[in-house]
Amino acid sequence: MHALDWTVLAGYFGVMVLIGLWSHRRIGNVSDYFTAGGRMPWWLAGISHHMSGYSAVLFVAYAGVAYTDGITIYFWGFATIGIGVGIGSWLFAPRWNRLRSRYKVASPLEFLARRYNVTTQQLLAWSGALLKVFDVASKWAAISVVLHVFAGVPLTWGILITGAITLVYCTAGGLWADALTDFGQFVIQAIAAIVMIVVVLGKLGGISAIWTMWGQLPAGHLSPTTSKYTTVFLLVYVLEKTIEYNGGMWNLAQRYMAAEGAPAARRTARLSSLLYLLWPIVLMFPMFASPLLVHVSDATTSYAVMASTFLPHGLIGLVLAGMFSHTMAMASSDANAISSVVTRDMLPVITSRLRHRAHRGSLTTARVVTVVFVALSMLVATQSANLGGVLAIVVSWVAALMGPISIPLLLGMLPWFRHSGSRAAIASWALGLAAYVLVYYVIPSSQVVVVATPILTSLVVYVGLGLLASERSPGTDEMLAAVDHDDADEPAEPAAAPAAGS
Repeated sequence: MHALDWTVLAGYFGVMVLIGLWSHRRIGNVSDYFTAGGRMPWWLAGISHHMSGYSAVLFVAYAGVAYTDGITIYFWGFATIGIGVGIGSWLFAPRWNRLRSRYKVASPLEFLARRYNVTTQQLLAWSGALLKVFDVASKWAAISVVLHVFAGVPLTWGILITGAITLVYCTAGGLWADALTDFGQFVIQAIAAIVMIVVVLGKLGGISAIWTMWGQLPAGHLSPTTSKYTTVFLLVYVLEKTIEYNGGMWNLAQRYMAAEGAPAARRTARLSSLLYLLWPIVLMFPMFASPLLVHVSDATTSYAVMASTFLPHGLIGLVLAGMFSHTMAMASSDANAISSVVTRDMLPVITSRLRHRAHRGSLTTARVVTVVFVALSMLVATQSANLGGVLAIVVSWVAALMGPISIPLLLGMLPWFRHSGSRAAIASWALGLAAYVLVYYVIPSSQVVVVATPILTSLVVYVGLGLLASERSPGTDEMLAAVDHDDADEPAEPAAAPAAGS
């Protein structure tokens, strides 16, 4: 890292902080903080949805797969998301928006108390919040490793610097700051990606390498599937990502809720879907070419080695800023989502004082919760080595919890599953976790089995119990009907929600 690289990186951080401070003026209440008051333009929400699904893992782990296995990483890592979000534009995006407009829902889990009961809501909220602490900690740990490789910054300082800057803008400006910084980060990422492509093409002999490079890659690098990443694996990932990226990752549901109406929420999802299908090809082109340009013993360092070897000073800082943009976008988005769940769903059950707070008090609580969550995740990240590697732990926990948490959350919005109630939701959550423990810890299984078993178990249990022991109720029918049609887009007087703790 040269002084010019540090200047570029410092400028990037400065712009992010300024956007957060500017967004602070747009926050008047807790609805503005968590869902932008339902006033976010669809194109901004779409770009924010897209950016909030990335992290530095793209430039480390995914770059490693591209180096060793080729284009398969695009198909299971991104095309599956594009397909899943496209499905969500029809099934989930408009329903999330109608929940916000008709029932004043400001948290992705807030409607679960009405759809099931408070017990179900709390089980999903606490297990998901615990997961997210370690999930975000892994993002801080990953980007600190990148900063250490590029600049020799100690890992702990990398965590503290990145986390503190993210904390400033996401705490001050809420979802508005997240979305606006996502847009700025998308622009920076685009410039950095184009710079890397130009440099790589220059090393490969010119623009003709765009179509001639592929024949020079190692055998098997042009296959969408491999012996490890099979067709069944891809199909399971479509199901996994459909659930995960349409609300299973709570922060992404907020983008649908923040749009100006259900039709706008659909356009939000369609834009994000298109970006997931096309933009990763641009980002990953240098990664696909990496076997022709560098030889490394650790495949996960291939992208960083290319950037630090081939880029001139100043541009290294720009590419590093692009890497930061992914991690900060996802981490700040997760922080806002967790804050909404803790503030709206968890704390009111713990103490009645928070149940009746005025709007300004709720907003203060939301900011305090955001600070505590980010600080806790940073603390966990600093202990990653002592924990045996947070990244490995989180990958296991995400696989274990994402399906079981998301099945009751997402399917509970669809009228086809109106017969599934709280018993089905809790059983699918518990048995999905049990299935994961069985195939991961008790009976070591293939990657396909480990990925597929928890979510398929939860799906079968949730649907099966609904059919065998129906819990259908007039209240459930009323809610599902209210969020099912476009003519429900206008705000209506919501029925009284169940009291927290009931």
